[in-house]
Amino acid sequence: MSYLRFVCLLASTLMTAAVLMVVAQSPTLQRGVSVQLAVTNSAAPMPDADNQDAWIVAITADGSVYFGVDLITPSDLADKMKTIPRRRDQKLYIKADARAPFAIVRRVLAAAHEVGFNAPVFLTSQAESPGPGVEVPPRGLEVQIGSNSNAATVVVQVDTWLTLKVNDQEIRAADLQDRLTRLLKNRSETTILVKTHGPIAFAPVVQAIDKCHSIGAQVMISTPEL
Repeated sequence: MSYLRFVCLLASTLMTAAVLMVVAQSPTLQRGVSVQLAVTNSAAPMPDADNQDAWIVAITADGSVYFGVDLITPSDLADKMKTIPRRRDQKLYIKADARAPFAIVRRVLAAAHEVGFNAPVFLTSQAESPGPGVEVPPRGLEVQIGSNSNAATVVVQVDTWLTLKVNDQEIRAADLQDRLTRLLKNRSETTILVKTHGPIAFAPVVQAIDKCHSIGAQVMISTPEL
């Protein structure tokens, strides 16, 4: 065997071994419904969302709801989840399309609360692009749901993509982070209630939630259904 052929064979063997090692070390991705995730900047890693036993509710752009890969109506979602045993520390991950009607997302939150999920996670996409071959775990934003809106010190109302209100004062969406930073300065309680007005897509709501998380605040979602 010539020296050149030996070098090529050795390189091919090493490359094959490296590929096998990456595959062996990669987590098994759960089958799911494909959606266009909203882009956020402050979401935390949620590697458990890739587990085979992860509880994931997907909401497509047209408002269709899936529990895992099974199509289901929002009104039947709570009953379906009640029939499936789960761990005490089980998380609920909501994978909503950026264009999905937030009214449907809110109905999913109400169903989650009914079965004891008080802190679900919105899965999101990230603005930064990982390098080639870099495995990125799912990321998400945890929110609180419940009827006790009095716990919030600041209320953010999302009206459109560009405008919203903070404590009933209209501001531009681009100014939200600075306004929240000033309002919560030197406060020990940093819970922000996020609510909406009128029909609106999921993307501007989750982007407002993202701004709240970026300053270290907890977010409570207003759900009139509760």
